[in-house]
Amino acid sequence: MSGSLSAPDFHIQGALSLRPDGLSGAAIGVSAGVLTDAHVGRAVHLDGWELRPGLIDLHGDGFERHLAPRRGAMKDLSVGLASLDTELAANGITTAYLAQFYSWEGGMRGPEFAARMLSALQATRARLVTDMRVQLRVESHLIDDYPKIEALIDQHDIPYVVLNDHVPHAALARGKRPPRLTGQALKSGRSPEAHLALLQDLHARSAEVPGAVTALAARLAARGGLTGSHDDADAAARRDAQAQGLTISEFPESREAALEAAGQGAPIVLGAPNVVRGGSHQGKVSAADLVREGLCSALASDYHYPAPFQAAQQLAGDVGVPAAWALVSSGPASVLGLADRGQLLAGLRADLVGINPATGRIGLTVTGGRIAYADPQAAAALLAA
Repeated sequence: MSGSLSAPDFHIQGALSLRPDGLSGAAIGVSAGVLTDAHVGRAVHLDGWELRPGLIDLHGDGFERHLAPRRGAMKDLSVGLASLDTELAANGITTAYLAQFYSWEGGMRGPEFAARMLSALQATRARLVTDMRVQLRVESHLIDDYPKIEALIDQHDIPYVVLNDHVPHAALARGKRPPRLTGQALKSGRSPEAHLALLQDLHARSAEVPGAVTALAARLAARGGLTGSHDDADAAARRDAQAQGLTISEFPESREAALEAAGQGAPIVLGAPNVVRGGSHQGKVSAADLVREGLCSALASDYHYPAPFQAAQQLAGDVGVPAAWALVSSGPASVLGLADRGQLLAGLRADLVGINPATGRIGLTVTGGRIAYADPQAAAALLAA
């Protein structure tokens, strides 16, 4: 889905590669966008470096900062997407699912912006290096919008849809004004009174939502789409989500929810920032604890693109490098059904990162065989080849 610009063949020598069968000191080649064990093209010497599969990010919200550095979005979203392309590459992310809202909340989460962002990505994709895709985050109570949402999914070939529910039900059930109502109303372009009326209408239709979600999930699955739940609070919430056909559990908030998902065989996606911080910023379950229990299929950047690399490095001491790195490479690939990437294996898409031993940071990112990022040491090696 990314651009098709060609790149010269090359092979990397002197580095230690993380292969499916263990660490290898053998050269790894890149030819016509795929990996090979042959010594193709020019030799690039990266002595002492570590090569690992490129990171695959299932859910990233951080792109919003590139599209709206201040209140309101950029006029030309392609400029922000180009900037995002660079940030993703610098953090080793070679495949990125941009988590775009379709919500009653308005602003960059509203339906109008979702359509605009998707059109901009479609128009810009050929000029990007990172393989950028979309995860559409749909507010479950927007039942009347489901036909428009499905049309948008079909138009832009969106492979992954997550159902959220951010309606402040507790306050509305008590007849109270929800917190932050005025600010949310201004962001959405509504008066506080109109915004409150909308929330009350959405809350009043809660009984219709499970059946509508079940039908929507079935239609998307029939097209080959993936669906997931978001922020399952407990085991009951995960059971409800599974019954509705939402087969991926994204950011479960408790150990009980994660255990229920594991028992269902549902993939479990956790937030890499939670690992890096040492816990949830909202006081929910620790992602690192769940990883150590084997209750994690993949880590996602959530709101911070440097976090997947940091989390994988941090977890390596607990579960070992292969298992930790799998959470940001082969694990996400498996969850998303991407059989052509996620491992350093001949014949797969040439997505890889190199860790510079002098800095301990990512110094080289190759995406689909093209150089997406190179630090000064990697650039010198490439130019010397």
